[in-house]
Amino acid sequence: MDKITLSRPDDWHLHVRDGDVLKNVIPDTARRFARAIIMPNLKPPVTTVTQALAYRERILAAIPDDCQFEPLMTLYLTDNTSAKEIQLAASNAHVHAVKYYPAGATTNSDSGVSDIKYTYTALEKMEQTGLPLLVHGEVTDPNVDIFDREAVFIESVLEPLLKRFPNLRLVLEHITTAHAVDFVKSMASNVAATITPHHLLMNRNDIFKGGINPHHYCLPILKREAHRTALIEAAISGNPKFFLGTDSAPHSQASKESSCGCAGIYSAHAAIELYAEAFEQANALDKLEAFASFFGPDFYRLPRNTDSITLRRKSWDVPTELPFGNETLIPLRAGQTVAWHLDK
Repeated sequence: MDKITLSRPDDWHLHVRDGDVLKNVIPDTARRFARAIIMPNLKPPVTTVTQALAYRERILAAIPDDCQFEPLMTLYLTDNTSAKEIQLAASNAHVHAVKYYPAGATTNSDSGVSDIKYTYTALEKMEQTGLPLLVHGEVTDPNVDIFDREAVFIESVLEPLLKRFPNLRLVLEHITTAHAVDFVKSMASNVAATITPHHLLMNRNDIFKGGINPHHYCLPILKREAHRTALIEAAISGNPKFFLGTDSAPHSQASKESSCGCAGIYSAHAAIELYAEAFEQANALDKLEAFASFFGPDFYRLPRNTDSITLRRKSWDVPTELPFGNETLIPLRAGQTVAWHLDK
């Protein structure tokens, strides 16, 4: 197969930052995806509907004139998020979910939830209204090994949470382990998961090949090959609980290549092409469209896109760097090749 035409996909987990860099990163997503769930972990975080709508306007202003793209906004859950704010969000056509970061779990998560019990009032209203909770599923206890934090989170936080709120619509984002795959499969249809291209294509060895590669450092961190294999099997299974979410997360080259580098991988420049590579490696290109274009909107109760994109088998070189405001950004596969090319 040398050409694939897909219903235009959506990205159900995306970071685009704010300010001048929006104009640098938004075009990569807008040329590939019709919609994207926008992460709210700015400084300060997007905690209210008013802030989300203002952020949406800044994103819309950065979209190229030749692209049709809709940002789907989210709120940042805190210990103090009120049921009233949740009701406002659920009633607003532009706000589609609420994001739960355990405090300190990842980039700009210092304002996150210190103890899940403080959010019960908000979660009760979310369960009533059907507004989805998007979960960064890792514990932040320093005594828990970084490679075990997802599995421990599922057991100690997520399972009790869903027993308390069994009808809460929930997406376990950027899953990285066989434990997460098994958990999502075992739950009812109100629980789903997103999978990134980098967790499908790489394992933890890729952080250290040829020396430490800070541009392969992300959270949740890359795991063992057995876990990558489990993610591939979930992605190509045709199970509607698993769908596309890139977690593309741009950082400046300086902030990645530092003594305390930021977590995050920028993949938006080649996102759907990299997913095509992963599915081709698994001999499952026929499963890509449902994973990329159907299961996400179905879970979010949105219409599937009616236009399409075409990928061709044509190797191309990824730039060694990209503009990022007054700095530079190192994309995934910088200076290397990608096997599939998006028709413009």
